[in-house]
Amino acid sequence: MQTIENSQIQEKIYTQKLSNGIKLIIIPKKTQKKYIIWGIKYGSIDHRFKVNEKEIQVPDGIAHYMEHKLFEQENGTNSLDVLSSLGVNANAYTTNNHTAYLFEDNNNKFFEALDEFMNYVQNPYFTVENVEKERGIIEQEIMMYDDYPDWKVYMNAIKAMYHNNPINIDVAGTKETIAEITKDKLYETYHAFYTPDNMAIVVCGDFEPEQVIQEIEKRMTLKNTNQTVKRLYEEEPEQIVKKREEAKMNISMPLFMIGYKDEITCENQIKKDLALDILFNILIGDSSELYQSLYEEGLLQSEPTFIYENSKTYSHILIQGQSEKYDQVIQKIETGIETLKKNGIQDDVFDRIKKKLYGEYVKSYNDVGAVATSFIQNYFREINPLDYFEEFKNLDKSYTMQILNDVFKPEKQVVSIVKSK
Repeated sequence: MQTIENSQIQEKIYTQKLSNGIKLIIIPKKTQKKYIIWGIKYGSIDHRFKVNEKEIQVPDGIAHYMEHKLFEQENGTNSLDVLSSLGVNANAYTTNNHTAYLFEDNNNKFFEALDEFMNYVQNPYFTVENVEKERGIIEQEIMMYDDYPDWKVYMNAIKAMYHNNPINIDVAGTKETIAEITKDKLYETYHAFYTPDNMAIVVCGDFEPEQVIQEIEKRMTLKNTNQTVKRLYEEEPEQIVKKREEAKMNISMPLFMIGYKDEITCENQIKKDLALDILFNILIGDSSELYQSLYEEGLLQSEPTFIYENSKTYSHILIQGQSEKYDQVIQKIETGIETLKKNGIQDDVFDRIKKKLYGEYVKSYNDVGAVATSFIQNYFREINPLDYFEEFKNLDKSYTMQILNDVFKPEKQVVSIVKSK
């Protein structure tokens, strides 16, 4: 067992490679809540891959479909129902690059719930009948997201940026692609990716590390395999697909999203994350001059949302907001970016925002769910979240200006609008 300490926030993290190779991360916290998240490095973009040199293509949406189906057990029970009956809050989610299963316990039922939790993740039960039964449920979910304005404005921005990268495909797939999912394809995909070397488990709460290791080991049945799996991705051009995409929906207030397609390579990803956070706060955060001006003019009612997504195959930033006069707001944001490039960042503004963000990072460690989720997401990015606190020391105005000029390029910008019918 290895120990990682951070004296700045007085956190101690324990890591252990289990006997089958799974990485276990334990974050002790003196709190009533206990939280576990089991992550698999398999997401919606992994639809083409090789297993021992055999090339396989699976239907879009299969990662999300599998997340739904794992809860169904051979004895006729649903693991979500079993966990709920114990009083724990269980859930799962699928993203572009990973899938996760989790639960939170407030009733001292953690190890009792762990029996069901570890059983269903390790023992898939797919049949012709239960796979077919799920199809209608997921079709309804796809239709629901099609009617969700925030999802529409996001997906249209992604499609305007990416030509071939499968990030431009809905995580849940389409009605046509999920019609191709069978129990055999689910088993084939499960055995390709649900392997110890492709997983990590994070536990956060009031635990003794040795006890957690022992309890998880004795419930672990997954074995190592000798297979080699290689993900296959389509080549993606640097340029965007189109400058603008618009849609009409039944909404009261139009949505806008400004996106910038970014370069994938980065020498120091943590430092770049922090620089982009600072830039967003300086540009259009709730304390910025631009936001105050837009708010007073009635052009914005709330602070826009900032999203930065990146992996080894894609990278982009997104700014989303609501406004009746969205083109006016977009133009003012664009002007604000170019003005900041020209005039630079004021020292006092940079220092104030940097201190503010540092405080928010420290505060986030009080939430066991947020901490555990951050560790699982960053594990698959090959990042230790504790390193963010060290990088705060190294982050300066010069580097932040470099990121501003490198990322916010007009020729890499897209605009997505969802307006009222």
